[in-house]
Amino acid sequence: MSPQFTHHDDYEFAAQEDRCAPRTRFMIPARLRVPGMRAFQTVVNDLSLSGFSATAVTRMHPGQSCWLTLPDLESQQAEVVWWEDRLVGCAFVNLLSTIVHDTILERYRGERAPRDF
Repeated sequence: MSPQFTHHDDYEFAAQEDRCAPRTRFMIPARLRVPGMRAFQTVVNDLSLSGFSATAVTRMHPGQSCWLTLPDLESQQAEVVWWEDRLVGCAFVNLLSTIVHDTILERYRGERAPRDF
């Protein structure tokens, strides 16, 4: 009997090393929030249409929901894929729009230090 895969499984698989969208390295100030906790300051290290990695001093667990808020943008819901040594990798629940992604690329391209948020 072959295992049953869901759309979620496909998305999680694509968000791993064989990524479905190229990631761009940045240093973007942001806020990250998990259910039941206050949002905390973070820095997004890379971003793609499908997800991001960011600093997260608090341990986060695969499958846990979270919300990422970038400057001047609405919060984006995501799911934790991995957490290791104060870094978290997350997949967006809904792919980031190309317009929003391109706007972020334009705004932060070449920045070496995060702006205040």
